[in-house]
Amino acid sequence: MRYIPYSSVIALTFVGACAKPADKPVAEAVGGVPDFHNPADPAFSQQAPDSFRVRFATTKGDFVIAVHRAWAPHGADRFYGLVRSGFYDGVRFFRVIPGFMAQFGIHGDTAVTVAWRQRVIPDDPVRRSNQRGLVTFATAGPGTRTTQIFINYRDNSRLDSDGFTPFAEVVEGMQVVDGLYGGYGEGAPQGRGPDQMRMHIEGEKYLARQFPKLDKIKKVTVE
Repeated sequence: MRYIPYSSVIALTFVGACAKPADKPVAEAVGGVPDFHNPADPAFSQQAPDSFRVRFATTKGDFVIAVHRAWAPHGADRFYGLVRSGFYDGVRFFRVIPGFMAQFGIHGDTAVTVAWRQRVIPDDPVRRSNQRGLVTFATAGPGTRTTQIFINYRDNSRLDSDGFTPFAEVVEGMQVVDGLYGGYGEGAPQGRGPDQMRMHIEGEKYLARQFPKLDKIKKVTVE
């Protein structure tokens, strides 16, 4: 898949060419905590609440986002399952571009990354614009959302027409998000930041060795 520069959209690599949308989430709750090692776990089909708050404990401090399912039902449901499963615990903010956005969501365990590569969700229509503090799934085009997410640093409404659909907003600690380490800039090959291909192949070892200043999520919890 070709790389798309950040000046137009958020890059999201390694979506399988023959990927099929995951089954539509159902309203009936499925018991138990999902296992992020197994994307087919039935517990991932649990529908998210209409609204809920999620706290991110990071190496820079805590911030809280409020999720609104009405904004993007498929996105909210996927995020709810990932958070409950612990998927984002230990994950780094690998693409932080000051004045643009902070992106995360590639797991440090390469086996987990492979397992989720084709678990795409259906698109949601854009109901809210990509304004500062809004939280959105990254995409490489229609039908490619999986686990990667970004937080807007500014008015990025130009992304709306490309299908980037906000599902949440930062309601506490935006200064923490602003303070995430962005010294590496854009990812390779356009910049000197992490190469997403190598992240998929080498995982956390690659980031720890070559990009040690990247901030990390310690724990994500539903409040």
